[in-house]
Amino acid sequence: MATETASLLPSQAFPSPAPTKITSIKTLAESPGLTSIPATHTFAPQHLLDQVISDQEASIPVIDYSLLISGTSDQRSKIIHELGRACQDWGFFMVINHGVPESLLSSIIDGCKGFFDLPEEEKQEFKGNHVLDPIRSGTSFNASVDKIFCWRDFLKVFVHPVFHSPTKPAGLSEISLEYSKRVREVARELLKGISESLGLECNYIDKALNLEQGKQILIANLYPPCPQPELAMGIPPHSDHGLLTLLTQNGIGGLQIQRNEKWVNVGTLPNCFLVNTGDHLEILSNGRYKSVLHRAMVNNKATRISIAMAHGPSLDSVVSPAPELLVSSEGNAAAAFVGMKYKDYLELQQSNKLDGKSCLDRVRISAV
Repeated sequence: MATETASLLPSQAFPSPAPTKITSIKTLAESPGLTSIPATHTFAPQHLLDQVISDQEASIPVIDYSLLISGTSDQRSKIIHELGRACQDWGFFMVINHGVPESLLSSIIDGCKGFFDLPEEEKQEFKGNHVLDPIRSGTSFNASVDKIFCWRDFLKVFVHPVFHSPTKPAGLSEISLEYSKRVREVARELLKGISESLGLECNYIDKALNLEQGKQILIANLYPPCPQPELAMGIPPHSDHGLLTLLTQNGIGGLQIQRNEKWVNVGTLPNCFLVNTGDHLEILSNGRYKSVLHRAMVNNKATRISIAMAHGPSLDSVVSPAPELLVSSEGNAAAAFVGMKYKDYLELQQSNKLDGKSCLDRVRISAV
């Protein structure tokens, strides 16, 4: 899609520092008599509380998926318009009536909880050493480079185009396979609607980025109760790589998004997906649909579990602004981003410290 492609300079090479051995957050949180958190997990107060709107929830747009796939022509047109507005104005939206059984949503959360409940030595079997290893479990975001560790354990699994899964606990593999298939169907239909909302043909994104071989990643997050939640962070402010992320959770709040330069709490409806646009949708749309900074906070009462399904292009796709979006009746518009292979972008983001939208800024073309 691009004639110009970003390349990594030697100074941008992926770091490979010696791994830091730290205890899982689950083990730390369950330490007898724990009343305070270690300095290694303590964030500066201003980093945590700056511009938060307490006890308020954002009015996230709601998209009725059933109308997108089986509504009348007028209903579908209205939903496509609403999708476009949600992507442009919010970068987040809820999807209801998506057809994924509520029992399957519960099962995937229970299955991932079962993984986190495994003995530490058994989870170590699935640690992984590289960001492109098909199965990785660990703590924080990137314990090799993080100076302050997040109050979070994770499991990351590549589930498409080749399906992978931990062999423990029993049943997780079967549940993950079914869940991945059903969620991928929803994501691809949403991307068809989003493609049309941009004025492109419905299959444009699917074909241009080879979504048949698109990378789908299951990310399970565990945020145990924290004795000092005001000093800890589940995951720092960041945008997601890829195109769309579909999230389900166990009913415990903690997600915040940045809107109008303020942090806003996000709640969800029962049996829905919370969807957010990723960096590569911002690139493809030439900045019309922006990925949004979000972060995970923690509490001192209950364990939060979230299951994020990230959907991206094929690893070999070079993603750049759609040429059709650079042409208007008033003349040609300038591309806002230089192309980069998705595999390189994924490695770049996942191998470094999580830092806002710094990875996207690497491919952003600065205005002269």
